[in-house]
Amino acid sequence: MAAPAGLTADETHVWRSLLGLSDLLRFRVSADMREVSYLSPADHSVLLHLAEVGDGRMLQQELASAMFWSKSRLSHQLARMADRGLVARAPDPESRQVAVSITEEGRAVIEAVAPVHAAAVRRHLLDRATAEELTVLVRLAKRIEDDVDAGVPY
Repeated sequence: MAAPAGLTADETHVWRSLLGLSDLLRFRVSADMREVSYLSPADHSVLLHLAEVGDGRMLQQELASAMFWSKSRLSHQLARMADRGLVARAPDPESRQVAVSITEEGRAVIEAVAPVHAAAVRRHLLDRATAEELTVLVRLAKRIEDDVDAGVPY
């Protein structure tokens, strides 16, 4: 396999291994969740972000930023989810933006899939790594995230 310009073969292997692992884990976890729910990985991600904030409500732009999604992608996703009763959108009276809220139906669905999601994450990732490996993975993820948040150029 040829390395992309600017990356060595070893660097390409690291990058493609990371992408492959990420894709595989998302695929396996979502396949397990589909056995008990109709949620797509995108649905689950949106609901999880909303459920994790105290009142289940975020400004649409804040949600897009938290998910690293474009405004357009999130808007289309939210429209589909609103049609299914999982989220609601309304103008925010304090900002001139749109607020997104998880509905009772959305909360019920995310709570119903939580045990399946946890078991899938455990089975496909946590049980396959040592505590030390997981610590290194978390440390690396945090360092990269902190650099991005701090505006450290790459």
